[in-house]
Amino acid sequence: MEIVLLAILTFVAATIGTITGFGTSTLMIPVLVVFLPAVEAIFLVAIIHWFGDLWKVTLFRAGFSWRLLLLFGGVGLAASYLGAFVSLGTGEDLLMRVLGAFLALYALFLIFQSQFKAPAGNVAALFGGALSGFFAGMFGIGGAIRSAFLSAFDLPKAVYIATAGAIGLLVDSTRIVTYAWGGATLPEDLWYGLLVFIPVSFVGAQLAKRIVDRVPQRSFRVVVAVFLFLIGGKLLLWP
Repeated sequence: MEIVLLAILTFVAATIGTITGFGTSTLMIPVLVVFLPAVEAIFLVAIIHWFGDLWKVTLFRAGFSWRLLLLFGGVGLAASYLGAFVSLGTGEDLLMRVLGAFLALYALFLIFQSQFKAPAGNVAALFGGALSGFFAGMFGIGGAIRSAFLSAFDLPKAVYIATAGAIGLLVDSTRIVTYAWGGATLPEDLWYGLLVFIPVSFVGAQLAKRIVDRVPQRSFRVVVAVFLFLIGGKLLLWP
């Protein structure tokens, strides 16, 4: 039953995460940290998210912005390593409270993000890559920050999703290696569960490809933001 519920969560997160540009982590991490140790939850979702990035690159391979890939991805590699290193050295209770505060602030950012417009330049790309990479490494969540900076470059939607996926591949590869090197692992049943979760994430990404131009992203973002705010408050007050 645990595997079935996680598979459903993976499908929903992969579909909504691809449409909104968040990635699967934004929905999965807040749910899983309620039931699993924080580092274990982040490590599990990092593996699923890596394949989610691969699906984005495969399904939306109309092209990439190589300049943004190099700028975002290059600095994001170092920042994600730093974030993952910090999370591994942080106590469970403190990490949960910091994650809760981060999610609550992150939710407010998602709601009011439409007012934020990053300048479309190299400095903004480097800063966005560093910021999203660090938070992806530490909490497993950085997609919306990345999308806020990428959206300033007015990329065609397919190119935007492919570029975001390629950047995510670089960042996720770094943090997965860092987690594993630092001793993070999963229970045996969750290792076997990946045989289900990974194909399910692909099905969710395929569904997203069919509806990505038909659903207003703003509607998804508000619902996701409210959900994150509630979970963040819970973790901050009752870790």
